[in-house]
Amino acid sequence: MAQLQQTPVELEEPSYTMDASSPSPGKVAVGGMTHSDGTAVTQVDVPTAQDATKQNGQNGLSSTWIMASDFIAGCVGGAAGVLVGQPFDTVKVRLQAQTLSNKRYRGVVHCFYTIARQESVFGLYKGMASPLAGLAFINTIVFGVQGNMMRQIENQTPFSHFCCGVVAGAVQSVVAGPMELAKIRMQMEGVGEDRQHQTKTHYRGSLDALRKIYHDEGMRGCYRGFTLTLLRDAPGFGIYFMSYDVLCRSFGNLSQDKEIGVGGLLMAGGLSGMMSWCVSFVTDVMKTRIQADGVEGPKSCQYSGTLDMIKKSYRSEGVMVFTRGLGASLLRAFPVNAATFTVVTLMLSFMLKDDQAV
Repeated sequence: MAQLQQTPVELEEPSYTMDASSPSPGKVAVGGMTHSDGTAVTQVDVPTAQDATKQNGQNGLSSTWIMASDFIAGCVGGAAGVLVGQPFDTVKVRLQAQTLSNKRYRGVVHCFYTIARQESVFGLYKGMASPLAGLAFINTIVFGVQGNMMRQIENQTPFSHFCCGVVAGAVQSVVAGPMELAKIRMQMEGVGEDRQHQTKTHYRGSLDALRKIYHDEGMRGCYRGFTLTLLRDAPGFGIYFMSYDVLCRSFGNLSQDKEIGVGGLLMAGGLSGMMSWCVSFVTDVMKTRIQADGVEGPKSCQYSGTLDMIKKSYRSEGVMVFTRGLGASLLRAFPVNAATFTVVTLMLSFMLKDDQAV
């Protein structure tokens, strides 16, 4: 969910290094930046994927390779995030979807323990094929839309990162909606049953889930909860890219040697992910409840729509129902986005430099 971009410093012919020969091994170095009169630059930005793209265009790398590098880095980074975060996501979905009248889990830790005991560790990875399958396409959209929009902006600000993130989030929600629907339906299968006695297995995989949903409910069923997905992802990605930009610049400026190590990359990505989830979590709860509704078929639906779901949920469980699973989400957000951000950064650093990077 991360793209390495920063607001550029207004300099004349700036130069920076981003390679393995930097003074501190394993760090992304930002050094040697001076004005034309020889005075040192005190406010230094971290080198960005956009900066690297411009520099490599001057170094003769083809635009096709530069575009492909964003796709590859985003795909690999996203895959790392899915592997790290899937157990936390399963716990989040189970906590959000349960009701007071059918409460199985007392909290995050109890939910982890119960799923692992009843369904084995593999139960925590239910529905993982769906986000992995859609990962490449989603990251292509996010990185492509956000990156190309930012390249058209001369004076980049945190607000410009926010606006481009909003557009990228809105566009990718077209794919994310059905993908997350399939994931949630699979995560809700066999809830409360021992693994060896599970009999309510409707879906053999993510594609089979979408095929059966389409057969039973049509295209409208495949896009169940789409409006809420859009309302969650558009501002969510905007906040993510904006906070990511601010944090990276802040960490770079705070460092005496103007470098960000791997620890700084992990921290920036993790904190940005947590900020994004704090903003979009209530909408995510609503989306989860709508998409988890009807897992046994259209006739088992409890809600006629979003407003009906909000009214019934509030009436029976109070306002706190819309914060259920927040702990699991924040616990998941930090490692997932830290892993995604760091992997994307290192991949781009390696692919977009003529010399050996980081």
